[in-house]
Amino acid sequence: MKTLFILVLAMLGSVNSTAIAADETLTAIPADQVVALPVENDPSVSFRIWFAVGSQDDPPGKEGLAALTAAVLAEGATREHDYQEILDLLFPMAGRYGASASMEMTVISGRIHGDKVASYYPLLAQAILMPAFKQEELERLKSEALNYLENSLRYASDEELGKAVLYNTIFAGTPYGHLTEGTVEGLRSITLDDVRNFYRRHYTRDNVVIGIGGSYAPALLDRLRNDLGGLPAGKPTQVPPPQPMPIEGRKVVLVEKNAPATAISLGFPIPVRRGSRDWYALAIANSWLGEHRKSSSHLYQVLREARGLNYGDYSYIEHFPGGGYQQMPPQNVARRQHIFEIWIRPVPNEAKHFALRAALRELKTLVDRGMSQQQFDLTRKFLKNYVLHYAPTTSERLGYAVDDRFYGIEGSHLEKFRRMMDEITLDEVNAAIRTYLQYDNMVIAAVTPDAAEFKKALLADAPSPYRYPTPKPKEILDEDAAIATFPLVIEPENVRIVPVEELFVK
Repeated sequence: MKTLFILVLAMLGSVNSTAIAADETLTAIPADQVVALPVENDPSVSFRIWFAVGSQDDPPGKEGLAALTAAVLAEGATREHDYQEILDLLFPMAGRYGASASMEMTVISGRIHGDKVASYYPLLAQAILMPAFKQEELERLKSEALNYLENSLRYASDEELGKAVLYNTIFAGTPYGHLTEGTVEGLRSITLDDVRNFYRRHYTRDNVVIGIGGSYAPALLDRLRNDLGGLPAGKPTQVPPPQPMPIEGRKVVLVEKNAPATAISLGFPIPVRRGSRDWYALAIANSWLGEHRKSSSHLYQVLREARGLNYGDYSYIEHFPGGGYQQMPPQNVARRQHIFEIWIRPVPNEAKHFALRAALRELKTLVDRGMSQQQFDLTRKFLKNYVLHYAPTTSERLGYAVDDRFYGIEGSHLEKFRRMMDEITLDEVNAAIRTYLQYDNMVIAAVTPDAAEFKKALLADAPSPYRYPTPKPKEILDEDAAIATFPLVIEPENVRIVPVEELFVK
C-alpha cells in the first residue's frame, strides 16, 4: 500500500515529496477514532467509514454539495479504475460499497465475505482516497439528483413529499432547512471544483471514524488506519446545532397537487436525544401511540383498523427517512435536533379534514391523560423484545455502534434500550410526555388537491363528518361525532398554499 499512500499524498498535495520517503512518516488514524465490532462466527467483514459532514455543511447556494460529493466517491471512477471497471471487479465477488449522506453524517459502507477481502479492500480504499473527479460522472449524478427533486419526489411519492415539506418548514432558515439532496438551483450551480474543494476540506483524517465489524483480521484494521491516515490533516469547524424558530399556533402548508388522496404529516421540534433517560421514557409513549409499521399501535387502531381510512398511521421521536419501504429504524442518520412527528399515510380526499382531527385528538388525549399502567406494561414488554429486531446483522449493529459514537453513548444503545425497559417507570413516561409533547404549536403539511377549499374548511373549523362506504358500529359513529367537531383553531395567517412545482427550487 505504500504506492497508494504516495499517490494519495501527491494527489492531495498535503505533504512534499521528501516527506513520503518512508512509511513511518504517515499518520495512522488514532485508536479513539475506531469503532470495532469483531464477530468471530460472522464470515463477512463490514465497513462503516463515517465522516462528520452532511448537508448542514452545504455552502449557501450550493445545497446538495455534501450528498453529491459522497455520490461521486461511491458511484464514480478512481485514479486506478473507471466506474464500469469497478463494477466488473466487484460483481464476481458479490461485493459492493455505497455512500449515504444525511444532515450531519456521511458514511461510506460496504460488506464482503472474508475470503474476498484482499480483492475488495483496495477498491473500497481507493474510492475514499483516490477519487478521479470526472466531469461526466458529476453531470450524471447531478442529473439523477435533479430528477429526484423535480420528478420523483414531487410526483411519485406524496408521502415522502409531505414529510420533506414538514422538515423544510420547521427548520427554515437553519442549516437543516433544505433536503439532503439539495435544491434545484443549488445542484445546478455545483461545479467539479466545488466537489474537489468540499472533499479536501471535509474528508480529512481528523474528521473520520472507522467502523469495522465481523471476522476481520487485526492486520486489516491496521491497514485501514494507516491508509486513511494518508488523508490530509484538519477538522472543519462544526456547524452549531440548528435553532428553529418558535412555532406559535398550528401552521399549515398545503401543497397543491392533483393527487388521488391526501398525505398528511405534522410535527414540532423536541430537545430530547437518544441516550438520555427521558428519551427511553418517551420511546415507550411513542411506541404505544404510533410505532412504525405496527398494527398494535394506537393511531393505527383508531384510523386504519377501526375506520379503514388509510394504510397506516405512525409517530416518531427521531428522524426516520424512507419509512415507506423500511421496516426498522435506519442507522447513520443521527442528528443533534429531532422533531416529534405524526405521519398520516394518504387518506381519501373527502376524509382529510376528519383524519387530521382524529390524529390531533388522540395526541391531545395522550398529552392530557398520559399512559395507563396497563398500556405502559404492555408497551415496554413489547419494546424490550422488539428492539432485538432493530439490528439482526453485524453491519446493522456496526451502524448503531457508529451512531453511539455520534450521540456519546457509553456502551451500546441497543443494550441500554432493553435495560431501560426494566428501569423506566410509568411516572417517568408520563413526565416525559408532559415535558416534550404538546398539541397547540406545530407544523401541519398536507399534499392535496383543492388546497384553497381545504384552507377554507380549516379556517371555518366547521364540522367535518366522514361517510363510510360500508357500515360501522354505533360506538365508532358516536365517537366520530366528537372527532368531526374537534377544534383545530387555525389562524388565517398561518395557512400557506404552495404549488407542487415550486417546491425545492431554492
